[in-house]
Amino acid sequence: MSDPVKLAIIYYSSTGTVDAMARHAATMAEKAGAEVRLRHVEELAPDDVVATQDEWVEHRKAVADEPTAVPDDVVWADAVLFGTPTRFGNVASQLKQFIDTLGPQWGEGKLADKTYAGFTAAKTMHGGHESTLLALYNTIHHFGGIVVPPGYTDDIKFEEGNPYGVSQVDQGDSDEPLTDTASEALTHLVNRLVTITGKLNS
Repeated sequence: MSDPVKLAIIYYSSTGTVDAMARHAATMAEKAGAEVRLRHVEELAPDDVVATQDEWVEHRKAVADEPTAVPDDVVWADAVLFGTPTRFGNVASQLKQFIDTLGPQWGEGKLADKTYAGFTAAKTMHGGHESTLLALYNTIHHFGGIVVPPGYTDDIKFEEGNPYGVSQVDQGDSDEPLTDTASEALTHLVNRLVTITGKLNS
């Protein structure tokens, strides 16, 4: 019997939408038999900027005692799932900063030959969902990583619409931060990532 796939879910979330996506992905990955490390990256924004949004303040408090990502989380993993809100159609600086610290591991070849995928959220339907994931994957190519996109390999993708990963339109003040469509698309992506990684490991 093969060892379980080791999946690191590494993400940045300011107000909680990407956090909810990450937690759903972790739950689904564990159901698929993976060993999971769920890690948020450190906040870089100044306190006075964070203080301008109550949701940002509350989310920062909510995750304050949870572990933050370190390079070993990526080295440990067979598969890495990155999550980020869009920032002007690009990866949030907080996640990018973490990725930029991986130079020593990259130089030693420790980031290559793993599988990678991504998910994102924005406040509008065409708010940079696809360009954010494509920008993220530029880095994976430099790692020598294997990008596992969902494509249109499940009917849910024709509804959710993003072949590069999973995206969610931010629900704002909703008590349910994830739509059913985004949840289902995340489940499909995680199952696909774990399954393909397992095949590569066997």
